[in-house]
Formats: sequence, C-alpha cells, structure tokens
Amino acid sequence: MELTSIPGVGAKTADALEQLDDPERALSEGDVATIARAPGISEGRAARIARAAIRERHDDDGGFAATPRAREIYRDALSLLQERTVTDYAARRLETLYPSAAESRIEEVRAFAETAIERTPDPDIEDALDDVEPLDSPDSVRVRDRCLATKDAETYAAAREAIPEVSVELVEDARTLSELARGYATVIVLDEAFAGTDVPGDVRVEPDALDDPVSVVPERALAFFAHNRDQLRAAARVHRAADVEPPCDLDTLEDALAKLDDEGGIRGDEELDRLANAVADLDAAVSEAERAANDHLREAIEERDVTIEGTDLLSLVERGAGVDSLLQRELSEEYTAAVEQARETLVETLALEANADIARRVFGDEPTYPVEHDEAVLNRLRDELAAARDRRAAGQKRSVARELADLQADCERLVDRALELDVELAIARFAADFECTMPEFGGEGFAIEGGRSPLLDVPWADVEPVDYSVAGVTLLSGVNSGGKTSILDLVALVVTLAHMGLPAPAGHARVERIEELHYHAKTQGTLDAGAFESTLREFRELVSEVGRAPTSESASGDAASTAVSEDRPVLVLVDELESITEPGASANIMAGILEALDDRGATAVFVSHLAAEIREAAETEIAVDGIAADGIEDGELQVDRTPVKGRLARSTPELIVEKLADENADDGAFYEGLLEKF
Repeated sequence: MELTSIPGVGAKTADALEQLDDPERALSEGDVATIARAPGISEGRAARIARAAIRERHDDDGGFAATPRAREIYRDALSLLQERTVTDYAARRLETLYPSAAESRIEEVRAFAETAIERTPDPDIEDALDDVEPLDSPDSVRVRDRCLATKDAETYAAAREAIPEVSVELVEDARTLSELARGYATVIVLDEAFAGTDVPGDVRVEPDALDDPVSVVPERALAFFAHNRDQLRAAARVHRAADVEPPCDLDTLEDALAKLDDEGGIRGDEELDRLANAVADLDAAVSEAERAANDHLREAIEERDVTIEGTDLLSLVERGAGVDSLLQRELSEEYTAAVEQARETLVETLALEANADIARRVFGDEPTYPVEHDEAVLNRLRDELAAARDRRAAGQKRSVARELADLQADCERLVDRALELDVELAIARFAADFECTMPEFGGEGFAIEGGRSPLLDVPWADVEPVDYSVAGVTLLSGVNSGGKTSILDLVALVVTLAHMGLPAPAGHARVERIEELHYHAKTQGTLDAGAFESTLREFRELVSEVGRAPTSESASGDAASTAVSEDRPVLVLVDELESITEPGASANIMAGILEALDDRGATAVFVSHLAAEIREAAETEIAVDGIAADGIEDGELQVDRTPVKGRLARSTPELIVEKLADENADDGAFYEGLLEKF
C-alpha cells in the first residue's frame, strides 16, 4: 500500500506512519491504537486516517449519506454507540465505522458485530476498562553513569542511533580510555581490539553490545513499563473479568511489574533495599553509634574512682600526655567496651554483616574522648556500599528488563485487545439496550418489523413498535404528531446501521443494498426563488443518476432498442416537501418528482399532507400509506403508529370536525356540513 495514496496522508504523515512496525496492517485493520503511536498523530487523527485507509481499500467514495439529514442520522447513530463506551479510545475507534455501499466493507463489519453482540456486558469489565488507556511512550530516558566507547567512526554513528540514551565517545588508545573511565561509573567498549587492556575502573569490552541494548540500557524497557504500569494492570484485569485468553501470562507480567517503582527503579529486592538504606542512612547511623559509645564511656568515667599518684601525674605532664593516655592506662577495658558498642550499633543498625570488617574499622582502637569515627575509613565504607548498591541495582535492572522486554510486544496486544473489547461491548450494549437484530440484505426497498426508534425524545420503554415496508415509490400520509417524521427517522436509522454492518433496533429488518441515502428534512418556511430553484436542481440531479432507466434511443426511435444506465439503487426519504412553495404548485411538483423516481425504479417515501392532491396530479398510480388516527380522547389523538398500506390517512382537522359533530348531534348541521367537505 502506497501510504500517500490514502486521502489526507501527505509525505510528512507517511514518514511518521513508516516508523510503525507494520503500518499497512494497522491501516487495513483500522487499528487506531497502533496508528496513534506514530509520532505526532493523535487518536482523533488516527481515526480519520484509518477511516480513509478503509475506504481506499474497499474502493468506497464515502458518499452513502448524500444529504445533511442523512449525515445527521449517521452521527446520531454513532453517538448512541459512543455513549456506551468506557474508554476514549473506543469512542474514537467507532468513528472508523460508517455507512458504506461497498459489500466487502459491510460484510467485514458484520462479522465483527456478530461476534460483538454475543458478548455480555459486565460491571466488573467496565470498572477495569475505566483505567485502560493506549500505551504511551515515556519521556526520553537519559543515563549519565555509563557510556559506550569506540575508535571506529561507523560504529560510533551506529551506536548513537541504536542507543541514544547513553553517551557515545570516540577513543584512540588505552590512555584516552583510562581518562574516560575516570568520568563514568561504567564504560562499555565496542571494539574487540581493546580486549585484555588493563584499565582501572569498570571497563567492559563487549563488541556485540549494540545487538543487546537491554544489557547496555535496561532503563529503556523499565521506563516504558513503569510509565504504563497502571494501563497494563487494568488490561490484565479486563482479560480476567471478561475471561478472554490473554497474549501473555498475566501472573508473570504482574510479578514483573511489582518489581518496579514509579520511576522505573527496582523495588522489592531485600539486598538492594539494604544497600540503598545503608548508603542513605550511613552518616546518621555513625552519629548514633558515637553517641551510644560516648554515653557508655561517660557513665563508666562517672562511676569510676581514679587515683593518680603525684609521680604519675608529673610523668604524664612531662610527656605532654592527656586524657587519651589516662583512658588507655586507667579505663582501657571501658573504652574497649564503648568502641565495641559503637561498632555493633553501626553494623546492626544498617545490617552491615556482609561489610562488617570495614564497618568496624570506622571506630579505631586508639582511645579518645569523646569517641570519634575515622573519616577516611567512613568514606571507604560509603564508596563500597554505593558500589555494591549500584552493581546490585544494575544486575536487577538487567534481569527485570530482560523479562519485561520479552513481553513488550505481547503487552501492546494485551492493551489493544482490552481497548477493542470496549468497542465490542459498546456494540453489545447498544444491541441490548435497543433490542436490536442484524438486518438482512435482499429484495427491493425495505421491510421493518417491530421497529423502535431510539432517536425519539421519550423513554425507550414508551416507544411504540411499528411495522413498515416499502418497495417503489410511496406517499406516507397521517395526522399531525402521528409519527410520520419518526417513521422516516426510523427507516433512515435502520438502513444506515445496516450499511454500517451493525445491528438495528427492530425485531426483524430487511433492506435493499443501496448506493446512497437521500433524506430531505422538513423545510422551515417557504423557500425564496433561489433556494426553490436550487432544490429543484438537486432533485433533477438525483433523478438523473439513480435507478435503471433509458439513456438514449436508436436513430429510428425504436423504444425497444434503448440503452440502459448502470443499476444504482438509492433510497429517497422526503419530509413535507410541500413547504417549499404554494400548496397547489407543491402537489404538482411532487407528483412529477415521484413519477420520475418511479420511472427509474427507485425506492422513495414522501411524507405529505397533500397526498390526495399529489395522487390526483400524478399521471401514474402512486401508492399511499396512512398512519391511522381513530379519533380524539381527552384532547389526545388516538393513533396507531404503524402505517396502513393503501390507506389515505384522515387529517387532524377532519377528526376535530367529526368530534364536534358527534358532540353536537342535536344541533350539528354546521359541523356535518363541514365534514362533508373532506
């Protein structure tokens, strides 16, 4: 597939799509989640691109909804579906469903919808879906404690492209490598020529490092999973609640995610926690150990009577000795005990049994008061603990990163499937809420049984079911507020949903596969001359393009030798076209339009209060159906919403006059006279 051949996809967008692993698959399947992973493409734009790609694949010009009202019906249907989604993704994904004249597209969606309506919506699934979002790329990871080194320019360029998270440095020899090692905790050399070079520091010669980026920068995988941890856990809950087979082992995934903190660091490793805590708390622990030792020594001094003979005192003074000598001579045991207490306190507080040798040397054997630590030894201990911490963290990061990196592709499918499940469940909820069935295709016109329109502004339980079928050209008559427009809306909705490949709100529905739906809503007020002319031109173009009709005659004028245009079935729905001009002229105009549509073999339903006048003006027989009203009770029309075939419905004024005549039987001559006029 040439990406730029898709309408709306230019060179820049095509370049972004090329960065996906399999853009053609994503486009052909309408995979909005994958398309939205391309740089700079939002979910909304991804839905538009997917829809355009689908139309391109099915050779669909997208002109099914041929009038503004037909497009409104589609948008209303789409809104009803979107209202039943949980995730924003599913609402966007549903935008790739549209009414189509392409049989291949309709069948493609029907197969999807038939699977969807078998699903059972469940509150637990909805709760889990509430936290599912498409996976997102974290901010760029930058690792500053290690670098890659090479003396080859091509390797340098390849390394910068393959692993941009770390610095890549050019080195010439062992000397420059040694200088580099002093600035980084770890240097990974990509040239085998440096093998065996003795350089101080953590310098590793790994010629194949670029083939294994996880070993160089495990933070890449860890950042991705830490950033998307909540979405992944939610997707796992969705699969469990829906009892759907996941693409990876959920226990393995959740165990690995539990090892990560919010920043992509390792948690739950006792040894790493011990070392990290030891480095963080080292100064405080040393101060506490000093305090404990000095408290012990102070108590010993206070409780001990020390007698110094004059000659001893003179000897100490002559030698310049102070309290240290006195401690060594008189309180050596107490000092030893105090220092031992400091050492044990430090080791126990930070759990430094593995580092006990150097930890104990923080407090020396030479007596002093107060007891003080050896700063040089403390710094060596700090460096040793930090190095052990970093080694442990790096090893754990690599281990967890390898475990998760192997799961990344499956995790993307895990989330995508959860999001797609939301799309399926929205269709299932729609079908259940409005008692839908899958429409059948075949025959001419349409036949709807037990149809109920969810577009009515009344509670669903109060919507009356109707049956209605039309093949050919028909006038639909009826009283005001009898439901004529509602029937047109129902027909348009059922036909639109059928051509979307979706279930429709009816007990049974059969529709003809059509190229276009022309639904002309009721005009508000009489049109001016320009608008009236434009309306007539619109119907002229419609009549000239639809159905099956002669296009030319032979030179001899033999009607039998006429050529026939391409079969192009459409459905035309018109609501009270008489309002475009004066009633008398309207009847004549509509009669002519209906005759032309009938000649073309089109299916059309015209709602009109001028049905009798139109039928009288027409030169061919026009079918008339009527929504029957039996009378008025308590100011309310008593209406059977299902049209009666072949019946011209009585008007509201006629019913009112009849009611008055019945109520005034003793003096009803006036009303009887009016009634005779109908």
